[in-house]
This record gives sequence, C-alpha cells and structure tokens, in this order.
Amino acid sequence: MPASSLLRWWRTPLWLLALGTGAKSFADNPILGSERLNRRGLHVSRLKLAHKLAWARRRRLARAVPGDWREQFDRDGYVEIREFLSAEIFGRIRAALLENEFEAREQQQGGTITRRVAIGPALLERVPDLGALLESGRWRSLLAYVASTNAEPLYYIQTIVVGPAPGVPDPQLDLHADTFHPSLKAWLFLTDVTDDQAPLTYVRGSHLLNPKRLAWEQERSVTIHDSDRLSQRGSLRVSRDELPALGLPEPTRFAVPANTLIAIDTCGFHARGSSDRPTIRVEIWAFSRRTPFLPWAGFDLLSWKPIRIRRTNWMARILDRLDRIGFKKQHWRPAGRRRPIEP
Repeated sequence: MPASSLLRWWRTPLWLLALGTGAKSFADNPILGSERLNRRGLHVSRLKLAHKLAWARRRRLARAVPGDWREQFDRDGYVEIREFLSAEIFGRIRAALLENEFEAREQQQGGTITRRVAIGPALLERVPDLGALLESGRWRSLLAYVASTNAEPLYYIQTIVVGPAPGVPDPQLDLHADTFHPSLKAWLFLTDVTDDQAPLTYVRGSHLLNPKRLAWEQERSVTIHDSDRLSQRGSLRVSRDELPALGLPEPTRFAVPANTLIAIDTCGFHARGSSDRPTIRVEIWAFSRRTPFLPWAGFDLLSWKPIRIRRTNWMARILDRLDRIGFKKQHWRPAGRRRPIEP
C-alpha cells in the first residue's frame, strides 16, 4: 500500500467519529461517501435520525413561538414576517448601519460580491437598538425554533452586490440544500428587495422528509461521485425539472419590503434568485448550524454571553490563521472600512 494511502487510512477513527456529528462531505470522508454503505442506508439513516431529533427539540421550543409563525414554518419551511420591528426602531437601526463605516470582509462568486460586517461587542455598543433586537424574546424564540436549538446564531450585516460576470458560474443560483440536517439562516432586510434584485428563493415544503425525498436522497448518496463538486461536499443540488417528481412546487421568490424578517430551514431547497441588472441589498443575517444528533436544545457553552458576542470576530481571526499555515483555504478577504450600502 502506498505511504500516502496508509497515512490517509490512519484517519479512520476520525471518519467514524464524524458519523455522530454534522459532517456532510461525501468527498472528504470515504465512509460517508461509500457507495456500498449508502446502498445499505447509511446516508438516509443519518438523515432520518437528524430530522427526528430536530422535530423533538422543536416541540420543546414551540411554546415560546406564536402559533401562526410556527404553523407557517412547519408547513412551508420558512417564516415571512413583514414590519417585524416598529417603524421608529427599524428606522434607527437602518440609519445607524447604512450610514456608517465598519470593518468588512468579502468574497466573490460569479458576478456577486458578498460583504459581511461581524456583529460584535463594539458594533452592539455603537448601535444599542441592534443589541436590544438580538436579545428580544420574539427574535430569539423564532430563530431557535427554526434552528431547532437554543444555541446562539452567528450575526452579520450582509451586503449582496450583483454585477455582470458573463460566463462565470455563481453556485448560489442553483437550488440546493445546505446540509442533510435542519439548520437556520435568517434575513432582516434593511433595504427593499424587488423581484429583479436577486431575491432569496425557497421551495415550499422541501424541508420535510417524505418517501419521495428519501428515495431521492438515497439515489444521490449512491451516485454521488458522478455529481458536481458541491453536491459531493454535502450540499446537494437539485434541478427545477426534478421538483415535480418530488411533489414540490416552483420556488417562492421573496420580493419583500425593508423591515421583513425571513427565517428558513436550510435543509430545504433554496437559492439566490437571478438578476439581469446590477443591484445591491443589505440585511441583518443570522446563521445557526449545530451538531444535529444532540437530544437537548440548550446547554451550549459557545452561547454563554461573554463568548457569543465575540464569536464572529474570533472566527475571522481563526480562519485567517488556518489559511496562513495552509490548513484551510480562506475565501473571505478583508475589504477595509466600508458602508454596507456601498456598491
């Protein structure tokens, strides 16, 4: 056996341990990517267990969430709430975030630049209304329910800048599930989003497991090595032509006014909508993806307040360090001090 192969298989204990975590890459873990094991149901078994535990956690979190929000999410996989904040509070937050400069990072995919400002202690001190929002019961309870965990999300001010890039692919335009287990992304839009401004799209009901979805997942896991690279890494792509066979409708496009909150389960199929003109939008963006095989909804040390408000800042430094030593490639680069609304 070649030395490189021998060294690779020394990692077998880590690959086995990964089965009990949120590890999703078929390409990086030969156990997760095993055609033989997936024919016997490895991928589908992890999928079913993760969803069963997520819904059990949601039942414990449900009491704190208004019934109409909960019913919409359970049915559709997303919650859309317009005028989430009072006009006065929203106006103050919007002005404070759009009219000032902050240290930003950005990456480009196709013709789209995504720019993010980490929400940490300095920014929260500068914009106290934002801190009050992130600590409010209506905000926290809804995001916890969608995420199926009380673990604190990561928060950013996010700017999406769409420009021309003929022939350059943007993977975010393809319908996909982020991972095999329930997780959260949420947007509180600080600017209006029209239908031609690359709106979020979501396939209603695609967060639910049914026999058609399970059969599709089984087939994809067995043939994964013939798929595109992002699917091989655990973010399965689906074409619009496949939706009818899965019993799913056409994607919903969220063309919404500012001050609209949308929270989605990202194991459902979603994508960034296309745009045929240069455009820009800004939002408060939340992300939560915890290890899926925990039976409890709380007890997360990283959600302890002194840690949670600093995590986004720390994460950037850690990833930069890993990039410098060649351990993990970092796609996000410093963009200097920028106003989020700058094109």
